[in-house]
Amino acid sequence: MTDKLIIFDTTLRDGEQSPGVTLNTDEKVEIARQLARLGVDVIEAGFPVASPGDFNAVQRIAREVGSSMEGRTGEGRVNEPAIICGLARSVEKDIRTAFDAIKDAPRHRIHVFLATSDIHLEFKLKISREQCKERIREMVGLAKSLCADIEFSPEDAGRSDREFLAEALSVAVAAGATTLNIPDTVGYNTPLEYGSLIKYLREHTPGADQVVWSTHCHNDLGLATANSLAGVSNGARQVEVAVNGIGERAGNTALEEIVMNVHTHPHAYPVHHTINTRLLFSTSRMVEDLSGMTVQANKAIVGRNAFLHESGIHQDGVLKNKQTYEIIRPEDVGVTTGNLALGKHSGRHAIKTKLEELGYGGSALSDAQFQQAFVKFKDLADSKKAGVTDGDMHALVADVRSSTLGGSGTSATPEASTAPVTSPTSTELPEDAHDLVDPVTQRFALRHMQVFTGVGITPTATVTLHDAQRGEDLTDAALAKNGPIEAIYSVIQRITGLDIDLLNFNVSATSEGQDTLGKVAVRIASRTSSPPDAEGSLTSYGAQPKFTGLATNVDIITASANAYISALNRMVSHDSADTRASHKDRS
Repeated sequence: MTDKLIIFDTTLRDGEQSPGVTLNTDEKVEIARQLARLGVDVIEAGFPVASPGDFNAVQRIAREVGSSMEGRTGEGRVNEPAIICGLARSVEKDIRTAFDAIKDAPRHRIHVFLATSDIHLEFKLKISREQCKERIREMVGLAKSLCADIEFSPEDAGRSDREFLAEALSVAVAAGATTLNIPDTVGYNTPLEYGSLIKYLREHTPGADQVVWSTHCHNDLGLATANSLAGVSNGARQVEVAVNGIGERAGNTALEEIVMNVHTHPHAYPVHHTINTRLLFSTSRMVEDLSGMTVQANKAIVGRNAFLHESGIHQDGVLKNKQTYEIIRPEDVGVTTGNLALGKHSGRHAIKTKLEELGYGGSALSDAQFQQAFVKFKDLADSKKAGVTDGDMHALVADVRSSTLGGSGTSATPEASTAPVTSPTSTELPEDAHDLVDPVTQRFALRHMQVFTGVGITPTATVTLHDAQRGEDLTDAALAKNGPIEAIYSVIQRITGLDIDLLNFNVSATSEGQDTLGKVAVRIASRTSSPPDAEGSLTSYGAQPKFTGLATNVDIITASANAYISALNRMVSHDSADTRASHKDRS
């Protein structure tokens, strides 16, 4: 029997440090639920001391996700709840705050870090090696007095002196650390170097056999996955990963790449995993849509082109035998090849079955969210000549999540949903269906829009928004030189009184044909707000928080307006001092 490989996911901590990513608390909890369903062993929920918002998000995950067993039982599954982990610097306040945030989870961990490379000790921390070891002893010991499960990370281990690193790690073991994580913080090492570092430390650190050894590799040179696997081959039994490989700079080791390497090469690596690989694609799409970090088309495992074949020779081989050019079956990672056709006559049962096939079963969608998805499906099916595709369904789910997790109200959880549900076999919508599908109060909603544009015509837009806070409809108009989208966004800014920078605008088709569903994703930032500047507090990541909005419609002009409003609703409900702060000293 091979050893169990512990999958430690840091999407919500290191992943959220990606430039431009801002997740609100509801979105973090929703991603954590999906990670638990996926079978992740450890969820690093955040950095609790960074801000009250980060603390609240970690605490909610500990309370709402920490005991969840959905999708985690049965043969080949982990069969126990996820460990909820909070990050802390080697500072007493950090450690006590982390414990307070995670303590309600049945299984919880404090992750303590301190730099050990000479360049960090001299220029950043301004302490000696002996002072470094003393701080490790004191702070790991403090964490151990609060929590049995302690992970210690020597930041910038990849550039640390090996002999001193072994000494520092032995101090952590003696103080009570149960996991030793070896970060290649700046993605500097090669696989040979990193693998040999793990081997050296396991052989030269007193107490090495008493702890789990872990990898944490960054992708600055494109070697994060290779380095992590080299660590596994040399005795590491935990890998720190992020969905889609998101994270600082060039990102982290991609969860899906580690899992499928181990899955595809069971004899090459002396480990096994307990991840439900069929949820990898839907998990990837969720993180992509909520974070706004687009997955490149040729991304391994979860990219749009991962299982497409353009070459005639390749196509011929795949048609004769898929194994000629496919080393992974698409369905093994949740890319469906089913023949269940959906159209305007499809009922709720067929829709629910298709969503389950796509990885959205169980409590992935609340009753209210499913009702909203069903209404959107019916609207789409009525407008498309061809059937509704899997790509359309993924986009509809993304649209529903964007609208239900980004407002100023409280999103409907599976337990809290009160939306009426019609018969499971019904193919008809109740007359008031469109009034029953909004499980969260949005500040602004699109009521009416009229756009004039064309060649030789100055684009104009007239828009009516409903302001839920004021309880009234507001109408205005605007002209633009650069097209109808600029006109729409200008008038929305006039109505709301907000000064907004459009940082990114992306429109894509979810399938083929002139009547395909258009998917629009935008990222915005406020021109007027400024990050908190409290003395002694952690500074926010980057100059401004960024906000993502997503919407779908067969009319891309309408989709563009709704995506902008979705992002705007996130902005107005966001308190920059209470929702997100990052810290440049994280490992």
